[in-house]
Amino acid sequence: MTRSQDTPAGGGAATRAEAALDSPLLPLADDALVLSHRLGEWAGHAPVLEEELALANIALDLLGQARVLYSQLGDEDELAFLREERSFRNCQLVEQPNGDFACTMVRQLFFSACQELLFGQLAELGDPLASKAVKEAEYHRDHAEHWTIRLGDGTEESHARTQRAVDGLWRYTGELFEPLPGPAPVGAVDWAALRAGWTERVTRVLTSATLTVPDSPQSGAWAAGAGRQGLHTEPFGRMLAEMQHLHRSHPGASW
Repeated sequence: MTRSQDTPAGGGAATRAEAALDSPLLPLADDALVLSHRLGEWAGHAPVLEEELALANIALDLLGQARVLYSQLGDEDELAFLREERSFRNCQLVEQPNGDFACTMVRQLFFSACQELLFGQLAELGDPLASKAVKEAEYHRDHAEHWTIRLGDGTEESHARTQRAVDGLWRYTGELFEPLPGPAPVGAVDWAALRAGWTERVTRVLTSATLTVPDSPQSGAWAAGAGRQGLHTEPFGRMLAEMQHLHRSHPGASW
């Protein structure tokens, strides 16, 4: 999570923004920002007050991670609010709509289980920022794991909804393990080990939740999306317009 390259001399903000598109940090920042916004959409709609606070806290953790990463690449507001859809490098998993509560928890489980293992590797590679982030990801994963088991092994209705969420989101998980080229520490991540660890952990949780694990990684159902290449699903465009609306409507405004 440390800065991967120096900003080229000259060229101003445009040059720096262009350089950010090639940084392995940008996908990690975009993942955190987009999922933070999705979780923020639960404000006022969570099933109970305790979950309203928990989801808000997770969203703030992710937003903090995004800010740290963006600050190493350029201007935070410019990168978050002034890029077009094709310039975002987040995986397609995090941009999927919240759906019901089961869908949100399964999406969080899939993402946080990967993020925890990724930050763990980065911390071992000497990244000081990852040492803090891995603790946040561990809490996020534990929270999602608790709810996935509770819902999957709950009522007939909650089981059916959770299984539907697993089946619907599984296809997006392969993209989590696409190697991010670049210098260390991100460039030194063992993506094969990350994928194996994630598969073992998620399989254990789904089994405990009495849920059926979808087809193996070798099947067509595992096919990754193209979010890392700037190609996104239809819901992302609507979400981005909402997220960027205020900043774009009042350019240069300050509190």
